[in-house]
Order: sequence, then C-alpha cells, then structure tokens
Amino acid sequence: MSDADVQGRRLWIRDPLAILAEDAGGGVVVEGSRIVERVAAGGRPAAIDETFDAARHVVIPGLINTHHHAFQTLTRAHPIAINKPLFPWLKALYTVWGRITPEAFRLATRVAYTELLLSGCTTAGDHHYLFPKGLEQSVDIQVEEARSLGIRAAITRGSMSLSDREGGLPPEALTQDDDTILADCERVLNLFHDPAPGAMVQVGLAPCSPFAVTKRLMRESADLAARHGCRLHTHLGETLDEDTFCLSMFGCRPVDYLEEVGWMSDRVWLAHGIHFNDTEVARLGKAGVGVCHCPTSNMTLASGHCRTCELEAAGSPVGLGVDGSASNDSSNLMEGVRHALMLNRLTYGAEAVTHLDALRWATEGSAACLGRSDIGRIEPGREADLALFTLDELRFSGAHDPLAALVLCGATRADRVMVAGRWRVIDGQPLGVDTARLREDHSRLARTLFGGA
Repeated sequence: MSDADVQGRRLWIRDPLAILAEDAGGGVVVEGSRIVERVAAGGRPAAIDETFDAARHVVIPGLINTHHHAFQTLTRAHPIAINKPLFPWLKALYTVWGRITPEAFRLATRVAYTELLLSGCTTAGDHHYLFPKGLEQSVDIQVEEARSLGIRAAITRGSMSLSDREGGLPPEALTQDDDTILADCERVLNLFHDPAPGAMVQVGLAPCSPFAVTKRLMRESADLAARHGCRLHTHLGETLDEDTFCLSMFGCRPVDYLEEVGWMSDRVWLAHGIHFNDTEVARLGKAGVGVCHCPTSNMTLASGHCRTCELEAAGSPVGLGVDGSASNDSSNLMEGVRHALMLNRLTYGAEAVTHLDALRWATEGSAACLGRSDIGRIEPGREADLALFTLDELRFSGAHDPLAALVLCGATRADRVMVAGRWRVIDGQPLGVDTARLREDHSRLARTLFGGA
C-alpha cells in the first residue's frame, strides 16, 4: 500500500476483546498515521474504508522502550559475565565488546529491534555508547535499521571518554576524546533528529555514566542538547559502587554530580535510578527529571529496587526499559512489564502497584521520559501505535480480566503491531524479516567474534 493510500484510509479496528482506553469498547478509527476516533461499545463510526475485526484481541498502546543497548544481543548469557554485579560484569565484557564489527552491530540492532517489535513495542529506545575503531557510524546504522523495520526510534548517541588510565572504568580502546564525541553528536543531530510531532526518528545525547565520561563532556552535551532541542540521557544511581566512585572521584553523590554538570532538567531522563535518598528523590521530582525503570536487568545484576512510586509522587516521569541484552538476555518489553509489576509489588505491597500501573509506565510514562505527547495513549490526535495480543494460548485459559491477563499470565508476543498507522507485525510475524535467517546470521557472528572469549 502506498503512502498516499495510507494517508487517505480510514481503518476501524472494531470490537476488541478489551482495550486500554476509555469509552472505546467498540474500538478505534485510524486515519493515516493517527488515531482519529474512539468508538463506544455498540457504536459504529461513519465513512469507514476498511475494518479489522479485533474480537480476539486485547488492544493496548504500543509499548515504548526507553533504555537498551542493542549491541549486547551478541553477548547474551556469556560465561565470562554471568553471576556478577555491575562493575565486575562490565569489566569482563569490555574485554570482548571491542571486537564488534559493523556487520555484527547491524545484525545486533536488527535482532533487538525485531524482538522489541514482536513484544508489542512500537518505539525502540537505544543507548549506544560503544565506538571502538571501525564502529564510528553506529548511529547511522541504527537509523537505517529502524527505518527498514518501520519501528519508531529514540536513539541516543552515547559516549565514553574517561578511561581506566584516567580513573574511569572502561579501557582506553573503547573510549573517544571529548572533541571527537561532540563533533559526531552534532553530526548525527543535524542528520537524523526530527523534533516534530509524529517523528519516526529522534536523537538524544547520552554520555554513558559518571564512571565513563568527563565533566566537560557532560556540560557540553547539555549545551548542545539545548541548542538542538533534544533530550539527554545517562545511567545514574544504578549501584552502590557508583555512589562510592562519585564520592571518591568527584567528592559528591551522583545527584549532586548531575546538578553540578547542568543536567537537573526536565529534558533529562536517567536509566535505573535506584540508589536515591529521600532528599534526592524530591530534588529530581521538582526538576522533572525522568527515570527509566529496568526491572529485569536490576534483578539479574542484583542492583536494587528503583523507587518508582516515590519518584512519581515527587514529579518524575517513570518509564520502562529492557536494558541491554547482556544483563537482561532478552529484548522483550512485555516481559519487562510483568517483571515491573512483580518487583514493585514485592517492594511496595500487593495493593500498591497494579497491572495498569505497570502498563502505564511502559506507555504514558515512557512517552513522558522521551518528552513526547504524541504517543503512549489511545486517544484521538495521537499516533496510531498499537499492540494487539490474543489470549489463545493455554497459559491464558481461565483468565477473566483480559488486560490483567496480559501481565499476570505472562504475554510475551504480540499478534499484530501497528506503527504510525501501518501494520508491522501480522499473525505474530514481522513484515519483511526472515527471522530464521536473521537468527542464523546473528548467532554465527556471535560465536565467531565472542565464542572463544
């Protein structure tokens, strides 16, 4: 179907089994890339060109991933890194990540984006901070892959400039100097960042973490982001080791460091955000700094519990992320929704966090972290980004609340996914992707590059 056909088409996704939207029991109408109408139960819209019968489907807003490291799909469950906390885990994997080639990175990105899409994710956030020699065009590759798959992308140009020789954590071979990083940040922003509503690709700036970048890079990245109107992202408050590092290196805690370098802003969202005290939570909330909760990775590395409820109450947007596939070992955001529910119930109690909260974090909350008001909800005027799940598997038999069943019974794969009004997954298959061939090629390179480590 041509772009002109899509722009003029009015599609009624009718009579869903359940839908995560008010007054939409009869479904929604999509025209072009946007939702134009919610249909009440028993209602029928006028002037419809096409109908999709959603009687078997639970319809939710497309999930929005706000933190990932796609290159790590190549080092899942790697024996040199399993059963380690963050700092030893990173030091082990730094020894192999420098071997990634452009071909391997392209396949790693394709795998991550495809996995996300199949899990009902329509906006793929990625924080790519690894630029060894030969991998300088990484952001270009990620944009190409996102456009090819038709997934919306929030790509952050990450960086590491503080090597172990200068008191940081990463080896020098994996770092770039500040000037090289800032020049490439400007290049990719000029090439790819689209600030307009409905944008399919947006670029942010993401110095990796306090233990991997200089203060100069943090400050100048903030200045550059302000000039280009883009978002800022970094890891912060993930582990107690990070607290110790900041106190030793900078003489302050991570949130004080964030304020010192000019990042205490509603243009910023942080990955993990676990080890904040009450005062820091209040300061972050007052500034509107967002936090991406990464429950699966946090449990895998035993990093701790993100203070989601306190952060939201203070004013911080809270979103969800799968985090890298070497600390999650999956790129499945629907699985992450379930993990968020379980971990936060364990933290706050069974009555304090519901399945609707976990779904909200993965949709509205994530959209807020990205500074977007055009995605994350099923309502007229927003982009038609939708995930449709069936409850036909044995795991759902006997379920009474379809929306709760998605989370509690463990949905992991969408039957249909729509991005900007176009179907990108049909009958559980990503359009235009030979998944068997992709798995074979990706696995071969993973073995070849990293199997002997």
